[in-house]
Amino acid sequence: MTNITDQEGFDMKKFLLCLFLVMSVLTGTASAADFSNLVILHTNDTHGYDQRSNENGINGMATVAGIRNELIAAGKQVLLLDAGDAIQDNNLVNFSKGASAIQFMNAAGYDAMCLGNHEFDYGQDVIMERIHEAHFPLVACNIIVEATGKPFTQKSVIIRKGKHNIGVIGITTPEASTSASPLAVAGLKFLRGKELYAAIQQEVDSLRLHHCDLIIALGHMGSENFNAGNRSNDVLENVNGIDIFIDGHDHAVKALRVNGTLLAETGNYTKNIGHIVYKDGEWHEELLPFDEAYPQDEKVAQLIDQTAISVNAELSKPIGTTPFTLDGSRDPGTRTMEMNSADFIADAFLWQASHAMVLDGGTVDAAIVNGGSIRSSIEAGTITLGDISRTVPYNNIIYVMTMKGRDLLELIEAATCAAPRAIGAFPQVAGMHYTLDTRIPYENGHPYPNSTYFAPKHPGARVTITDVGGKPFDLDKTYRIAAAEFIVRGGDTYGHAAEPGAITSVSTGYVDKDAIMNYLKEELHGTVPETYRRAQGRITIRK
Repeated sequence: MTNITDQEGFDMKKFLLCLFLVMSVLTGTASAADFSNLVILHTNDTHGYDQRSNENGINGMATVAGIRNELIAAGKQVLLLDAGDAIQDNNLVNFSKGASAIQFMNAAGYDAMCLGNHEFDYGQDVIMERIHEAHFPLVACNIIVEATGKPFTQKSVIIRKGKHNIGVIGITTPEASTSASPLAVAGLKFLRGKELYAAIQQEVDSLRLHHCDLIIALGHMGSENFNAGNRSNDVLENVNGIDIFIDGHDHAVKALRVNGTLLAETGNYTKNIGHIVYKDGEWHEELLPFDEAYPQDEKVAQLIDQTAISVNAELSKPIGTTPFTLDGSRDPGTRTMEMNSADFIADAFLWQASHAMVLDGGTVDAAIVNGGSIRSSIEAGTITLGDISRTVPYNNIIYVMTMKGRDLLELIEAATCAAPRAIGAFPQVAGMHYTLDTRIPYENGHPYPNSTYFAPKHPGARVTITDVGGKPFDLDKTYRIAAAEFIVRGGDTYGHAAEPGAITSVSTGYVDKDAIMNYLKEELHGTVPETYRRAQGRITIRK
């Protein structure tokens, strides 16, 4: 809302807010609201794992709907919320670019959702389609369209449940500016730090003026230390008036109080369903862990099962075989150290780039794959289209970057900035070897543009590249490096790639999963060889 200010600087909005809060205390409306009949159900980071799985302990959307139905039948007012990252990751929803996930949530009866960083993985046009398809608002108060200065989507919403006006504010992690594809977030500004706090406080104040007696921050933020200043905890320490903060992004389980406010999160994949109730004058999280006895809504279950049948029919097509598991574990795994799955994928990138017709006859020296782009393991046995799609779900085009050795060193140094802690940028490689000394602290240099990350102050302080393309590494030599478009555009810590003059690049025309399938079928003749049973020693980590 716009402040109404007279010529002497009198701020009518602030006056009305103060008057409202004073009157609330005097009349008892703020403290005497009876929330005993209100139940808040919530999910976060479902990532398309929407079908119940007894084997994997996943409740699924039909279970969420079934629990909601039972509570309503018992006379409860139920508010159903999601804290983001709902439309991407599992093949069940990837196949439709998240449209099926929104269908499931519509059927389950969601009241609101905030945008997560992975909502942007298919691009802005697609997320706008998903917003229009949803029967509930998708909110985010801190995403601004730079060209217009207007919010990307609705900032908050007031939901009526029984006698209560409930204000729900959406907050999206500023990390989305680097964790999503740079092209997907081009032209968007993700408010962070003090600007973020001010935007949230403005929404809290506005919702109070609109007679909301409960304010919920629905945030895809997380509490990870590397994101300090832009975490859910930071918001609660710098913004007044939030009653409940429902969080996501870091896949953690939380039920704690920060400055007296309940901070709650379920983990991920609906392994827990959030269940917040009001007791003894306070809000309490009473998580509902997986239980086969939970009811399912039959219509929602049927919708999900029918979708799964059609998707599985397409994705079950065999591509090849592997006599052992290609391990795509994350931490410890592809985000912390060399893995056999990453060696296989990086080799596929290098092979495909080397065979691409767009190149001018020169060689491709090496390949880089950010560990966070590897989303799953490929189990021993038949490899299907679904296995590959699940492992690399982003459909990133492979490019070839041309750069000097010193630029390559900066990319690797920056991408290992968090080591030995896990980071999605962790560089898995082919055609090169490097050593990382985690005993030496990473020192920040200048901030990368439009990024939450910093360049290394001293490139080469922690990373030593020994060879590239089978020859000793040279800072002044020009190299050609294959990588997904996500890296080429400066995603994650790879901001140097987007700095003027650092690299030039050309598209191979192949997407990541096609490169893997082509490599497996044409180069490996359909069978993953024994050389990939274990990691091949391309990365040495000193601790």
